[in-house]
Amino acid sequence: MSTLRLPAEWEPQDAIQIAFPSRISDWLDYWDEVIPCYINIIQVLSSYQPLIIICDDINEFRSNLGEIELPNVYILEMPINDTWARDHAAITVEKGNEFLIYDFMFNGWGLKFAADKDNLITKQLFEKGIYNSKKLIIPDLVLEGGSIESDGKGTLLTTTNCLLSPNRNPHFSQQEIENKLIDFFGLKKVLWLENGHLQGDDTDAHIDTVARFCDEKTIAYVQCTDMDEVHYPSLKKMEEELQQLKTSANQQYQLNPLSMTDAVYADDDNRRLPATYANFLIMNEVVLMPTYDVEQDTIALTQLQTAFPNKPVIGIDCKSLLLQHGSLHCITMQYPKGSINFEELNKYKY
Repeated sequence: MSTLRLPAEWEPQDAIQIAFPSRISDWLDYWDEVIPCYINIIQVLSSYQPLIIICDDINEFRSNLGEIELPNVYILEMPINDTWARDHAAITVEKGNEFLIYDFMFNGWGLKFAADKDNLITKQLFEKGIYNSKKLIIPDLVLEGGSIESDGKGTLLTTTNCLLSPNRNPHFSQQEIENKLIDFFGLKKVLWLENGHLQGDDTDAHIDTVARFCDEKTIAYVQCTDMDEVHYPSLKKMEEELQQLKTSANQQYQLNPLSMTDAVYADDDNRRLPATYANFLIMNEVVLMPTYDVEQDTIALTQLQTAFPNKPVIGIDCKSLLLQHGSLHCITMQYPKGSINFEELNKYKY
């Protein structure tokens, strides 16, 4: 019987998936700010590897891109609710020499927002033959990609605040959820964090906003050293939790702190936005780290580079993404090497 394995993000990838903002989404209120941000992100992502873009109106997409050439982009038109691909896109699992496509239920981060259209994207891509897989699995669990981190060796990192949210899986206990994760992903253990949350975060503390695997021995995490900062108590407790975690080899993790940003506020209503450097994206050749036009950007780039000695860490402006309470990792999903059927995908070349 083949063993299941959830690949780590730093393993070789075929492509990245994103969704382009729709005029009938909440992005319309921030259209002039977010579209230039997305165009820049699309150009940067596609300069390194293939980029799959989901949009609800290809003509709208073309009008926004103008004369910009995108030779490494594939675009598929289908209805969408929003742009948070990390949470509605497929999660790809290895089983021996084949891939399983997991289409977990996405319910708008615990019934906060509509997700009926986003929930159908993975099924539509599967039916179009985009995945190099014969099996689409729809597990009996509400789960978002941003809520889990895999080291590729059988260890999963997550948070109790998110996975035990009463509006996600209220009928399952923590142990039952852990057992399901072990079964779905072939895990050896699940590491749970009980602390760590950012103001303005809609996700109930997704792990990818506060702590991330950089390799099987290293975790980068948001560190708060200002005792007067509202996040200090929770992030300090999270730091202490991380110091107690053990790797699969029963060693303490090498912890790589990332600075807490200065507070970033929305101009329209002065609400605090969840700026975090932990929301970076690991690609084949580079690591892209979101920046927010604050003085900690340069510091955090240096900090994160120490965790990735073999890849350049490059900053990319994501300040506009904060207006809908997310950042770079939230809008992207990577697909492992061999999991995409390029013969079919080529039909959608931009």
